[in-house]
Amino acid sequence: MPLRVVVADDNYLVREGVSALLAEVEDIEMVGTATDLDSLMRAVAEHLPDVVLTDIRMPPTHTVEGITAAKRIREAHPSVGVVVLSQYVEEDYAFSLLAHGAAGLGYLLKERVGDLDEIAHALHEVARGGSVLDPLVVEALLARRAADGPLLGLTDRERAVLHAMATGRNNATIAKTLFLSDRAVEKHIGSVFQKLGLGDEHEVSRRVMAVLAYLEASGASR
Repeated sequence: MPLRVVVADDNYLVREGVSALLAEVEDIEMVGTATDLDSLMRAVAEHLPDVVLTDIRMPPTHTVEGITAAKRIREAHPSVGVVVLSQYVEEDYAFSLLAHGAAGLGYLLKERVGDLDEIAHALHEVARGGSVLDPLVVEALLARRAADGPLLGLTDRERAVLHAMATGRNNATIAKTLFLSDRAVEKHIGSVFQKLGLGDEHEVSRRVMAVLAYLEASGASR
């Protein structure tokens, strides 16, 4: 079954352009579009897509409608994944989106839209209940508290694995990227979880939760 997607953006060219690109992907089916918060909520209720791809700033206030929509969608339709797009690296927005549960949520920069493989990966990941953070956002989040907190207890290799986990990469991809064995990756992941105080209850969204747990423990939660 193809992945059923709703796209929301108040910019006509962006909305239609992204929809057209996604429609060309073999295992993705475009089922609806929206231009603002209200029309997005109506489209989700009508089509019950597998995942929503939405801009963060839309009418009526052009501030955080995408985040508001994500929270409402997760409450009303918990099986629907949501990927929020932002023009800039907004650390606080990312944390606000994910702080109360990262499963089925993603936060990417708009510049990723041109990379269909990356967008498709993110849509499939959150539709499965996983989590995805843009690599540039992860770097900003980690740098924000790099001088104190639990991150000090991580080795350089564990930090690299943490970064890869938070961007939604699976163990096999991490192993290939960092030139490690699968067993070594599993060992590093276990060590990161232990040092950051993550329990088994975070297993579904562990890659993003690792970053969020670190931020919370460091006093960065909002």
